[in-house]
Order: sequence, then structure tokens, then C-alpha cells
Amino acid sequence: MADKTFKGTITAQGTEITVLSQGNADDFISITDIARYKNSDYPSEVIQNWLRNRSTVEFLGLWERIHNPNFNYLEFEVIEREAGRNAFVLTPKRWVETVNAIGMTTKQGRYAATYAHKDIAFKFASWISAEFELYIIKDYQRLKSDENSRISLDWNVKRILAKVNYKIHTDAIRDNLIPPELTARQRSFVYADEADLLNVALFGVTAAEWRKDNADKSGNMRDCATIEQLLVLANLENVNALYIGKGISQAERVSELNNLARSQMTALLATSGVKTLNTLDKPSV
Repeated sequence: MADKTFKGTITAQGTEITVLSQGNADDFISITDIARYKNSDYPSEVIQNWLRNRSTVEFLGLWERIHNPNFNYLEFEVIEREAGRNAFVLTPKRWVETVNAIGMTTKQGRYAATYAHKDIAFKFASWISAEFELYIIKDYQRLKSDENSRISLDWNVKRILAKVNYKIHTDAIRDNLIPPELTARQRSFVYADEADLLNVALFGVTAAEWRKDNADKSGNMRDCATIEQLLVLANLENVNALYIGKGISQAERVSELNNLARSQMTALLATSGVKTLNTLDKPSV
């Protein structure tokens, strides 16, 4: 799973269950935690018993056919033929590795656990108990509501920060750097050049350079910025407007703004528990 992952917890009839979410429909739920409702000492054996059922294998195979373009159909046919027999054994690890499954994942080590896409996790919960499944779904809906509120708040904060001091900055550019005889197209180049000055001071690259290195991402570099970066950017806009009004050269401004960005980002990240700052380089002037 890509991007930022939220780790949440739902509770069903006294059992805590971990949910990994990126704010979309493809959440993964710990079926190891779900299995503990049935057997707290041997949850992995509960999962294996479920995987032994032919109906389970058929469901998992259908799910992968729908969602997984790299599903290994040939290996699945072998497993499907064996499913339901007395000697048949299927573990989550074997399932994932054999058919290249994406609907289930396993974590090894001290906190070993098996996670499954919510579609599969709910199916597993219904096998354990229909009543238990209902409690899981209800608390899962509560978690998603809380999560959506957090995401919405984060988006609104970013939107507000992106607007802070924007007009102050553009007015300073208009009043001090743009001769009246320039065409609208020429004026747009001046605004873009000053915007890139801030990009270089804060991110170390221009908008075009960032886009070249991040072609797979939607939005621009400011859309993908953290709240801390946007807060510093808002401050840089205000300071740059003051520097422009004083007639300070662009070369001097980018150096001073980079120093300011580094000190402010270091202070902000330190309050969040981050001790070092490696994202800002000295800009080439």
C-alpha cells in the first residue's frame, strides 16, 4: 500500500481489531485479531481451518480474479482441486506466495499477523459468527467516519495555508517587479518565476523539476506538501514580499529565504519529535 497509512482500532464484543487504511475503500483488517475472538491462544490455526474450506478458496479466488490482474490462475487451479480434502492445508503465506494474491498480506516477526482486504475480513468474520461480523461492521463504520473527518480537516487546513499571504506576495510582485508595458503572458512568467524562487528556497527544486521526478503523483508539489511545509511557505511569501519591496536582488532573496525555511522547518519538525532535517538543501544561485 502506498501513501500515508492510518492505523486504527475497532472493537467488537470486547475484541480489539487493527485496521490499516489510506482513506479509501481498500482497507486491510487484521484477521489474526478477528480469529482471537474464537481462540485467543491459537488464532493462526483458526485462520488455517477457515482456509481449508473449499468455499473459502472459491471466494478468495473470485476476489482475486476481480481485483488482481497478476493473479496466478494456474496455481489457483491446483489449490482449488485440493481444497476440502482431509489432507489439504493452506496457510496465508502459502496462499499469497503461490497465487500472487493481493487481498491478503502477512507480517512476520514479534508482531506477526495476517491482514486481509475488508471484503475478505468480513467474510472471515461471518464464518466465525454472524453476530460478531455485525459488531465489526458497525464499529468499522464508526472508524471510517472518524477517519474521514480527520482527512477532511487535513485537506481544509492545507487549503487555508496555501492561501495565507498569497495576495500579499502577488501584490508585491505586481507593484515592484512588473513594468506596466509587459503583456499578460510576460507578467505570468514573472509571477511563475517568483513562485519558483519560493519552491527552490523551501523544496530545493523548481515546479518543473519536481514534476519530472514525480510524474506518477497527482497534483503539484504544493498539493503534496505537508502542513508544516505549507506553513513555512506562507511565512516565506510574506518575507519575500518585504524583500521585494526593499529592492533586494533575487539571488540574495533565495539564499535568505532558504536559511529561513531551514530554521523554521527544523523548529516545526522538532516539536513533532523529528530531530533532523534532510529535505532542504542549499539552493544553487
